Amino acid sequence: MFTHQEGIQIRWSDLDPLGHVNNAVFVTYFEIARGTYMLNASPRWNWQKDMFLIGNVNVNFLKELTMYAVNPKVSVRTKKMGTKSFVLEYMISSTTLNGENVIHATGETTQIMFDMRTKGTIEIPDWLREHLTAYEVDGSIEK
Repeated sequence: MFTHQEGIQIRWSDLDPLGHVNNAVFVTYFEIARGTYMLNASPRWNWQKDMFLIGNVNVNFLKELTMYAVNPKVSVRTKKMGTKSFVLEYMISSTTLNGENVIHATGETTQIMFDMRTKGTIEIPDWLREHLTAYEVDGSIEK
């Protein structure tokens, strides 16, 4: 079960010469959904103070995504939390005209907590750990 969904607006500039969404754009879709996920999961999040770096990005391409996809969206959830990092899991999907769910890609990003003043990694703050855990329990939606 995923706890957050973000609709995708596929732009002409997202497409490659074959009419598919370019592979690099999938990571941008993850980024957009990650931003709204973090704000929904942790309303006290302050992007000017609380920061993380992306330590890893993984995308598994399963089925082409085109401009004609119906209701394309990115689903996001917290997969696991370590001491200084946490992993978010993503699924990009759409719906066929018959109402069937199509999964276009899955992926993960590893976020590493970072102190902007010291320019070093830090432990996940207790308040963020609590917010992400609570959001995963209380805010979940069906896959």
